[in-house]
Amino acid sequence: MPIDVVMPQMGESIFEGTITKWLKKAGDAVQKDEPLFEISTDKVDAEIPSPVAGVLAEIKAPEGTTVEVNTVVATIAEDGAVTPEKKPAASASVAAGASSAGKQAAKRESKAPEPPAAPVPQSASSSSGTDVIMPQMGESIFEGTITRWLKKAGDAVRKDEPLFEISTDKVDAEIPAPVSGVLTEIKIPEGETVQINTVVAVIGAESAVSQADGALAIQASAGPSLATDARAAASPSPTSMPAPSAPAEAGPSVTSERIRSSPLVRRMAREHDLDLGRINGTGSEGRITKEDVLRYMDQRGTAPVAPAVPSPYVVPGAPATATPATATLVPSTSTKTPAPGQVVPMSRMRSIIAQRMVESRHTSPHAYSVYKIDMTRVVRLREREKAGFEQRHHVRLTYMPFIAAAVIESLGKFPILNASLENNCIRYHQNVHLGIAVALEWGLIVPVVVRAEELSFIGLARAIADLAERARGKKLKPEEASGSTFTLTNPGVFGGEYGTPIINQPEAAILAVGGLHKEPTVLTDAEGNDTIAIRSVQQFCIGFDHRLIDGADAGKFMLDLQKTLENWDKPIG
Repeated sequence: MPIDVVMPQMGESIFEGTITKWLKKAGDAVQKDEPLFEISTDKVDAEIPSPVAGVLAEIKAPEGTTVEVNTVVATIAEDGAVTPEKKPAASASVAAGASSAGKQAAKRESKAPEPPAAPVPQSASSSSGTDVIMPQMGESIFEGTITRWLKKAGDAVRKDEPLFEISTDKVDAEIPAPVSGVLTEIKIPEGETVQINTVVAVIGAESAVSQADGALAIQASAGPSLATDARAAASPSPTSMPAPSAPAEAGPSVTSERIRSSPLVRRMAREHDLDLGRINGTGSEGRITKEDVLRYMDQRGTAPVAPAVPSPYVVPGAPATATPATATLVPSTSTKTPAPGQVVPMSRMRSIIAQRMVESRHTSPHAYSVYKIDMTRVVRLREREKAGFEQRHHVRLTYMPFIAAAVIESLGKFPILNASLENNCIRYHQNVHLGIAVALEWGLIVPVVVRAEELSFIGLARAIADLAERARGKKLKPEEASGSTFTLTNPGVFGGEYGTPIINQPEAAILAVGGLHKEPTVLTDAEGNDTIAIRSVQQFCIGFDHRLIDGADAGKFMLDLQKTLENWDKPIG
């Protein structure tokens, strides 16, 4: 009996997918769980396995077709139903069925992700050494940018020692060496973006290298020749650096039927009135990625339409004859201050932050309310307890766990601030996944305290300190920087009175904490008598999505938060 293959649902909020590639053709034999076709949604690209063994009888949805979930895209005749001499006709009948791939994917999406092991690149041993592979940093991440090599060709490395840094659309991370040995070859230079499982370097045996006159000498057991390794050891010249893909303005655009892109890319094209046929795709088989679209949007207003396109990163005032080779095109996480007049390409993280901020402003009508909160009681408690707290629990006592605990309590009373908008419906989240914005020297990231409402005060303090430390040390896992339902940001640490933050989509609200300082305050006692006292105060600004939250609800939330902090009476351990 023919079995229907259906478009799987890859998550609760995903309702369609695009078939980007069939890995089998009609008449081919397939095995159960063997990759059958590739799909792209606005969240992930994935290979979908065959639900049964048999022969692919009919392909109902060709490559490039976008269909809703549970649509029948193919039929498979089970083993024995089709003989090699008689392949199935395109009109083969179909029977009701369901794809196990879709059910399994939806089941995975509905469960909270289990923390994976620390990101270690896969490796494959060969006679030439051990290949170092671009690791997959999460289920929805399929490429990464090498931002910095921490070793150079010829250096000895130890297993688990940081080898290179990568940047993805979720986190920046240090990737450790998979084995001990000598870094014999760097295949991918800094600044280049590659797909997961790409070989980025080779590590030879520890005995495979010796130094002579500063040159790299490779023994036979190491594999590559001296000439090859000398080339790898040499610093790449500016002309060898990957240049940004220039927008293909000249000539006719490619027809939409031949364009490989995801629904997310097509949505971005619609929103910004872009012709995808004029964008060079750098993904698999020329596929247009989100980064390609962002690069094109960044360049199209500056790159002139001419046979020879000068680099958009040439220093202002440089001679008109300057070529792309005169510009430094490698993104870097370096904190070195650029020289005056220098034009520096945005890092991957900065590009993503820019995109997310613009998207959030376009998505949510932002409204704000600012409240002044008397933190004197908390300040005095912290001053009194901080030394003993750190001695007992081995973590510094900061103000953030006080604020976080009060926020979590108030969110329990006003759940609309812990909600999100989904397809014209409001989702009230079961848990508080608290995002804590962390300022890095090279950008901003929001690690998440998962199920924060289940943690004690000590647990919150430890979780916040741990996430912040690992964020600054590039040790976060991708799932630790996504999935928040409410975010705290602390611009006051730099001395500001308060900030007006941009909502972290798809959340409904974000709270900015202002600077803590002393000021004269009028106090009124129970009998109505006024006195002036010096108090420690902070400004708190709540930014909220006015589609979901009214000013009254935001005000009630802030008044409850104010009451908790000004009258703090909870044990801190």
